[in-house]
Amino acid sequence: MRNKIAIVLAALLLACMQMSAQGTISVSGTVTDRSGLPVIGAGVFVKGTTTGVSTSLDGTFTLEGVPADAVLEASSIGYKSLDVAVNGRTRIDIVLDEESLEIDDAMVVAYGTAKKESFTGSAAVVKGGDLRKRAVGTVTKSLEGSVAGVTVTSGGGQPGEDASVTVRGIGSISAEYKPLYVVDGIPYDGSLSSINPADIESMTVLKDASAGALYGARGANGVIIITTRKGAEERTSISYKGSFGVASRALPPYGLLDTKEFIQMVYESLRNGAQYGTGMDFESASAYAAANLGTQIGGLKNPEYYNPYKNYTWETLIDRNTGLVKDDAVASWDENWMKEISDNRAPRTEHVLSISGGNSRSDFLMTLGYYNEKGVLQNTDFERYTGRINVNTQANDWLKTGLNANLAHTSADYQNFSGSSTSNVWYTAQFMGPVYPVYLKDMDGRDILDSNGNRQYEYGDEDDNGYANRPTAQGFNSKAELFNNKAYYYRNAASARTYLTLGTVDKDALLYGLKFSTNFGVDFNDYQRTVVNDKYHGNAAPQSGRASKTNTRVLSYTFNQILNYERTFASVHDIKLMAGHEFYRYHYDYATGEKTSIMDGIDELAPAVTTSDNTTHSDNYAIESVFTRLNYGFRNRYYFDASWRTDGSSRFHKSHQWGNFWSVGASWRVSEEAFMQKTKDWLSNLTAKLSYGLQGNDNLGTYYAWQGLYEYTWANGTEAGAFASKLENKDVTWEKNANLNTGIDASLFGGRLSVTLEYYNRKTTDMLLSNPLAPSTGFKGFDDNVGSMRNQGFESSFRGTLVDSENFRWDASFTASLNRNKVLELTSSQDQITSGNSVIERGYPIYTFKLSKSAGVDPATGKQLYYCYYRKGVDEKGNMINVRCDEYVTDNVSLASLSKYYMGSREPLFSGSFGMNFTLFKNWDISFLS
Repeated sequence: MRNKIAIVLAALLLACMQMSAQGTISVSGTVTDRSGLPVIGAGVFVKGTTTGVSTSLDGTFTLEGVPADAVLEASSIGYKSLDVAVNGRTRIDIVLDEESLEIDDAMVVAYGTAKKESFTGSAAVVKGGDLRKRAVGTVTKSLEGSVAGVTVTSGGGQPGEDASVTVRGIGSISAEYKPLYVVDGIPYDGSLSSINPADIESMTVLKDASAGALYGARGANGVIIITTRKGAEERTSISYKGSFGVASRALPPYGLLDTKEFIQMVYESLRNGAQYGTGMDFESASAYAAANLGTQIGGLKNPEYYNPYKNYTWETLIDRNTGLVKDDAVASWDENWMKEISDNRAPRTEHVLSISGGNSRSDFLMTLGYYNEKGVLQNTDFERYTGRINVNTQANDWLKTGLNANLAHTSADYQNFSGSSTSNVWYTAQFMGPVYPVYLKDMDGRDILDSNGNRQYEYGDEDDNGYANRPTAQGFNSKAELFNNKAYYYRNAASARTYLTLGTVDKDALLYGLKFSTNFGVDFNDYQRTVVNDKYHGNAAPQSGRASKTNTRVLSYTFNQILNYERTFASVHDIKLMAGHEFYRYHYDYATGEKTSIMDGIDELAPAVTTSDNTTHSDNYAIESVFTRLNYGFRNRYYFDASWRTDGSSRFHKSHQWGNFWSVGASWRVSEEAFMQKTKDWLSNLTAKLSYGLQGNDNLGTYYAWQGLYEYTWANGTEAGAFASKLENKDVTWEKNANLNTGIDASLFGGRLSVTLEYYNRKTTDMLLSNPLAPSTGFKGFDDNVGSMRNQGFESSFRGTLVDSENFRWDASFTASLNRNKVLELTSSQDQITSGNSVIERGYPIYTFKLSKSAGVDPATGKQLYYCYYRKGVDEKGNMINVRCDEYVTDNVSLASLSKYYMGSREPLFSGSFGMNFTLFKNWDISFLS
């Protein structure tokens, strides 16, 4: 009986299990990316059916009526699709990988897209996802360390300041050597700080002629193509991103003396000077140092004011036996001027709201962004408001159109001085002695407050020249410079891109493969700057203060028409033909006004008294171009391309206005050959490529390169007056860049490791320089095409996934580049151009440092020694002259200044980056780049 019951129960259990397996269940879960962020609007479907849902704003989904043995398919644009077996589970968390730019993926290039497998030039792509991981406020700084051969210099650290970018070295002396920026297919003339990095889909850096020759005159120094985000073909979604961080100095400041150390060093200096310079004995020298310590540090009028140790006088402060401040001395202040002007917890805030959606025929994206960053230097900041809309519509089978517009308002407070200027507080604060108080003190060392109870800045005695250790300190206070002087600007920017494309998407149509596009883009920038200098202290005090207003406006537009034909024949011949016309116009307006004797608390010019400057001018520039390109591929293995462009520039005389530029390139997918098939299990791609081309540069630092110019600011009594300031040269024409590039691209281990190795040789000829003239002509020289320069080097890039498991992913990247610059030729009458401590000289890298060479310190006198190859001598007439001689060592500064040595250039031995990204437990992302 028991056996029968057991058999019946087993049968019932088996039947229930079968019913459960054949029935349906409810499945819920999340869809995230590798960094743990939700993938909004991802589709989750029961494979083989139409049953599915889209994820919500937090990446969650719930799917009803799912067979227990079904397979779910999850997908989203920009991610790899993934199949997941249900196996009776009711909770499933799915992690999608981003689509990597490997073989068969398209990348944005000049006037279109190209598959990486068929691209013969040198280009690198940085994805928007990688850009958004970096806490930077401007587009250019996000490129730092991301691309081999691209040098990014961050400048002075001002928040919102665009970084300086060079591609494969400095390619010119007088002409512009910055890359061309292209935003959504149109050259961009606005401030890059007006673009929200969160709006960027990808950035492509074109480095050689094959990649950038189609941009002609403006692409000689590389091209950076910025592609902004657009909506996806999915239901409407809303997303928000917020971030907060702090900034501090990457490198610590120099170790500075504190008050006690500073006083002891000044005392020791006085004592040594007296003992070894005048022959005093130690006791007498110590007495001299103690007696003169106060006037040396505190000046002549009231030296005890600057003595922070109020329980001692200057003369009794030092223990003469040890040379140290007495142990029981108590300081009323101990200033650190660098700390006073710095903020090592400068906050940074960002908010981005996005709304996107679409269907099979249209898509849209709208974003609003706010960014605020405080500077590491106090009272400096940057603020940005942005709004972008991007709409694209496939109106019917043969017409597609779209509009992409961006509005931005930016503002900043900044410091208006740089270099070794006294008012550059970064420079002066590190030299300010710690004994000098930041705030006004009484004779007991207490703060003197104003009528409102606020501390007052201490400026020193403007009539006392005895401050040996407070550099140009009379009437100066580093911190006061930051808050009592004003320098601020705001910028309003608008950019728009629109296009219309005619071409059928029906593969059976007669004209399939033929497409005509017309594109129009406009950039407008309005910039307003105000600078107000304190009327009581500092540089403008003699003029009772100074205020200036500057306004610039830039309006530019580009209009092009492009005809494309793309077909594949017999499954082995891939042909792409393109022909186009483009017109570009640029207009710039400048106005500035400046007055002195300003009114307290008012930044406007109206109440100020004396006009010291009042100037306006405008510039116009235009360029017209015709271009064409051929791409041919055979059996997805052999590729060839050629491009040609002619540019007509308004910068040159009509007899030399047009320049022709071209490129040719070829690549070979070695991995597709029959003899390489045995390597397919570990080598998925190996491509060898070679390209050569000629590019031009018309950005010669002036819009009037060939014209004779006149200076009209010299009045002739009550009449207008002028004089010739620049000679005419109708023969001035394009600088030219001949560019050779060769290299290999490889993808290994199923795409887990990608390698790029390249060599380039770039020669610039017909450089624009000032050709010297005899002084008797009244001119120093005239602009002419003379001189040449070469940049050559190697680049390498390695990117790989070292570990890829369900709960842990480890990605790493390494880039290295080596560039060698050499000036080949200058003008016929000069081999060297000197600029401060650097020279541009034939046979050396550009901006080679040429300085006096230190030989150490004379231990007997403490004087600086120098290597020298000049001596004082006498000529035949008995006149004293400097005579060239064999090298020797001297402390004679004037002779050492004549003996200059080559001390290397500012070009690094090599540059590169190393980065890693760790994804832990699906929800944590840790990365670094150095």
